[in-house]
Formats: sequence, C-alpha cells, structure tokens
Amino acid sequence: MDQRALLRRTADLAADFLDGLDERPVRASAGLDELRARLGGELPETGEPAIEAVEALAAAADPGLVASAGPRYFGFVIGGSVPASVAADWLTSAWDQNAGLYASSPAAAVAEEVAAGWVLDILDLPREASVGFTTGATMANSTGLAAARTAVLRRAGWDVDGEGLRDAPAVTVLTSDESHSTIFASLRLLGLGSGRAIRVPTDGQGRMTAAALRRSLSSVAEGPTIVCAQAGNVNTGAVDELEGIADACAKRNAWLHVDGAFGLWARASARLRAQTAGIERADSWTTDAHKWLNVPYDSGISIVRDRAAHHAAMTVGASYYVETAGAERDPFNWVPETSRRARGFALWAALRSLGRSGVREMVERDCGLARRIADRLAAEPGVDILNDVVLNQVLVRFGGDDGLTRDVIARVQAEGTCWLGGTTWHGLGAMRISVSGWWTTDVDADRSVAAILDAFEAARAAGDRRAATTSAPGGV
Repeated sequence: MDQRALLRRTADLAADFLDGLDERPVRASAGLDELRARLGGELPETGEPAIEAVEALAAAADPGLVASAGPRYFGFVIGGSVPASVAADWLTSAWDQNAGLYASSPAAAVAEEVAAGWVLDILDLPREASVGFTTGATMANSTGLAAARTAVLRRAGWDVDGEGLRDAPAVTVLTSDESHSTIFASLRLLGLGSGRAIRVPTDGQGRMTAAALRRSLSSVAEGPTIVCAQAGNVNTGAVDELEGIADACAKRNAWLHVDGAFGLWARASARLRAQTAGIERADSWTTDAHKWLNVPYDSGISIVRDRAAHHAAMTVGASYYVETAGAERDPFNWVPETSRRARGFALWAALRSLGRSGVREMVERDCGLARRIADRLAAEPGVDILNDVVLNQVLVRFGGDDGLTRDVIARVQAEGTCWLGGTTWHGLGAMRISVSGWWTTDVDADRSVAAILDAFEAARAAGDRRAATTSAPGGV
C-alpha cells in the first residue's frame, strides 16, 4: 500500500470539505434512511484498497455532515478547530501514541505538561494546580468531583478511594438549580446521587447567588460538603456570584467546584475577566478546549488545586506499568483512563499558533458578535432578547409565542444559512444562539440575522394565513 498517496488523497478530501464550509448549508442534507442506505449494507468478505474505502466514506458521509466547523454554526456552544490544531490532530493519528504513560510516549506526556502550564497561565489559575486532559467536559467534571469526594471525606477521616462509599460519612452536594446536566451525570457516576443534590435557586439570569447559597448551607448539617458553581450558564452565559460563593464555601470548609466549560475562557480577556472574579479561589475547575479554544474533540480539561486529592482519585497501577519515579509526568494519574489518544498535541498547537493575544481576540470577538446579533434582532418589532448578553449566548423569542418561536427555529435550520437550536428558558420557548467559532465574522453575523428575520416573517405570515382560514366562514 502506498501510504503517502493515501494520506495525500485524504488531505485533499479534507481540504475540499473545509474549502466549501463557508457556503455549504450548515444543516445536514440527508436523513436517517438515506444515511443508512449510503453507509450501510453487509460487510464485504474481501476488503478493498484503503484509498477506495476512504473515498467511499467521504462520499457516503458528506450529506450527513453538519457544518459545525464553519462560521455560522451557533448551536450547543460548539467551536470549530483552528487550522494548527487540525493539522496537529492529523499528526496525532499518524503518530498513534498512547498517552497514558510517560514510557509509552515521552513526547505526548511533555506536550501535555507544557500545554497544562500554558492553560493555567492564560486562565490565571493557581500555577501549582494539577491538570488532566479528558474526553470532554463531562469527564472533566467527573474528575474534579472525584477529587472533591476524596478530599472532603479525607477531612472526615474516611478513605473513599480504598474503602468506597459504604459506611462513609454522608457527603452533601449543593448545585445551582441551573447546573449543566453533566454535573448530575457526574454525581451519578461517582455514587453521590444526582437526586440527592440540593439545588440552590437562581436569579433572573440563571445565576446562583451567594445569598441563596448561604441560605441553603444553613439548612444542612455540618459535614463533608461540595458546592458546584457555574461560569457560563448554558442558556444565558451568566456567571454565578463566585466571590461571595467562595466566601460561603470557605466559612463552611466546603469544596468549591466550578463548571466553566466555556465561561472559564473569559479569563483570557482583561475586559471580560471581571465577570469571573473569585473563580481563582475555587478548588477545582472544568473547561472544554473544543468550545472557545477551538481544537478538535477530545479536549476536556480538569484542573484541581489539591494535587494529592486529584492523584489519589485517578491513579491506577499494574505490575507491567513502567511508572515514573522522577520528574516525568504520567498522564494517566490525572484522568479516568489509561490507554488514550494523545490529546495534548492539538491543544499545544492551538495555543502555540494563537498565542495569548489570539485567544483573547477570539473570545472578545465572539462576545462582540453575540451582542451584534442581539442588537440587530432586538431592533425588529416582535423580537425580544431574553437575557443580558454578557458573553457569547443570546436567547431570542418571537412574537411572545412559543409556537411561533419554534416555527422560526425550524425554518432557520431548514434554510441552512446558519444553524441554531431551541431551549426552554424559565418556562418560555426561546431560540438559543451560541457564538463560539474562530472564523465567524461581522458578515456571518449579519447574514445570519437576515436569515433569522426572513424566517420570522415567513412564520408570521404562515400563522396569519392559518388564523384567517380558521376564522373564515366554514373554516376548521
């Protein structure tokens, strides 16, 4: 097999896809049945040449691909991938390194070590903190909360890592009422129970306030306690009152975990970082480099102040592992995996290519574009912006009506200029716009606004026709 020819052809296919992203409809164009037909069938008895298999995959998958790497994808806080990180990710696959142990890939281990230091520096978090690179924010939350469980139970005289939770002192967990679902998934995985968490009420922007947390803490008994706060509400982008929350946690000797899947990147901007004041006082943090650093999946980051608790919660051992005894870093000591992809290379390349100013500019530009979209939509009669646009999230409602709002969302998604999703915000149906991409521009924002307003006009006209038909004599 000519591997060089295969990789060159693959690079051409990838470049063709990327070159077409700007004008490609953002939605997928094929449905479930078509994709099953294109990708399915019986596995052949005899294989085909690798280059033919790759070409067949590219052709069959193309209509089912969403242009989430492009400039007008505004759903689910999904960024694209900056060019250097894409190229580094290709090298990562070609190098095929197991990033579990230093011994299995010294380069992967050191790239993670260096990238970890850069992340702590650009986010201005405690430089002594330990860092693990996970599949995504779900496992990053699980990692941070596992370290929290270890630490708070150690304070109570219990070794949960050796003895488990049976007969352990009860751990009280308090979360924002609007914590992301991955927090509750993590609590289930860790045996702390999602249903046992005490949900602290939020304000009109989805923030957990310090006063509300203090009231909730006063209602529970002293003992091992974990508080889960949020930097970047998934709907509004709002950040919890972290300074006061940190004060309340310190008074109670509670562990403070902050889910900053995207909001933590506001720390990269001097203009925006005031919103995260107090976050540096937390005990653990989660973020996702695929969101605002725009690197390929997998790219969750778990940061823990207490290195010993982090290590105890994650480390594993086996007779055949060649663990380091010196300054080398074994990555598997900081994540819930041993054999895994060398995630640090793409993150290293993204940070190296962007630099501190590039990360700052990307975050600030996306926030500015979110504000631009919100202002232009709000200027249209019948369009309401439901949130204070403090970061990159915009909530929009049309005609004060859930049904009309859902119709507008569906029309925008079907038309394809941009893609955005729907949500329910404090009982109201809303359009949710998340601006997270590295190459989104003013032109993309304005094109998207025009498409949204066209959809609004069409949905309103369709509603008027239905109403006229229903009210006409003999109408149904």
